Amino acid sequence: MNKYVASVSGLTGANLGFLTLRLWLGSRALLTGLEKYVGKSVTQEPLLDSTGQPDISGATMQVESKVYGFSYYRALPESLRTKFDAEPLLPAFATKTFCAILGPSLIVLGLAVLLGLFTRPALFLSGVIYTALTLGLILIGQDQGVAALGVHIALVAFALVRAQDNRFTVTRP
Repeated sequence: MNKYVASVSGLTGANLGFLTLRLWLGSRALLTGLEKYVGKSVTQEPLLDSTGQPDISGATMQVESKVYGFSYYRALPESLRTKFDAEPLLPAFATKTFCAILGPSLIVLGLAVLLGLFTRPALFLSGVIYTALTLGLILIGQDQGVAALGVHIALVAFALVRAQDNRFTVTRP
């Protein structure tokens, strides 16, 4: 028990700071990747009266719920996809390939960063993805997205610089 307490007390603010950054970056990538598989399920449910019982008239209402599934995969919202398709500097084969790997890559890299699996390569590849997304958004004039991705890239770069403070890992950084 004393050995455990001694090792915990030996943690620095830098160790905990890096862990916090790693948790944020990993969660952000993982959840962004998972959200690429989201869809909506619409069901008919009975309208309830004031007592919570189905309305006597038999009226129903549509209820939408969020669901996940491989069949719902969309790497990009349709509005952005149309803009990317119209951009002459983005060849269709490159856009199609990038879109096919975007969701799975974000999920794998997010898990790797969260778990501390090959943290430096996972962070670097995350930065490469964010850079590619940034280039695409520059070409279609999405300046707000460019700024947001710039923050992500800065956080990834900071994490790479501070990777020596990574203590909670499955593999060494």
